Amino acid sequence: MTKYELTDEELIKEFQNGDVRAFDKIVHRYKDRLLNFIYRFINDIDRSEDLVQDTFIKLYTHRNSYQEIAKFSTWLYTIAANLARTELRKIKRRKTFSITDLSYEDREFIISSTDDKPDEENLSNIFEKNVQFALAELPDNFKTIIILRDIQELSYDEISKIVKVPLGTVKSRINRGRVKLQELLINKGERPY
Repeated sequence: MTKYELTDEELIKEFQNGDVRAFDKIVHRYKDRLLNFIYRFINDIDRSEDLVQDTFIKLYTHRNSYQEIAKFSTWLYTIAANLARTELRKIKRRKTFSITDLSYEDREFIISSTDDKPDEENLSNIFEKNVQFALAELPDNFKTIIILRDIQELSYDEISKIVKVPLGTVKSRINRGRVKLQELLINKGERPY
């Protein structure tokens, strides 16, 4: 942050006072971070982009709800997390099926690869997908905290305020969540860390 760049709290204050350019700066500052955060929750880029827009719409319409008793980023991530959780509940209620359910025979579909040996980029993509699938399998209370800490790199204190649990609980959930994530990755044939 440069000497003349405004803090998040200063920007929201200006926006609350009617400066729409301050809102634009907030959007520019947070759009990619929020997209990454929400995508890690729901694993659907198109829906994640919609939820980021919904987050900014809520910010725009409820700008006067923010009070400087908490960090602005904590307030904004709380809005995004609530929208992502709601979307997850909707997704879980929808009927899902796998491609193997579409087969009349009791066999799995095998899609062969044309690559003889995967290159480093493909291995990295496979690992990223396995991490994403493992994250999706984590219970929500672990998933939220792991995403906020290990992907968004928020402080324990900020996470505590976003998920509204004591600091000690945040730390223990991070440790237990990492262990569960590691177990899931090992089950997928990955060697985490």
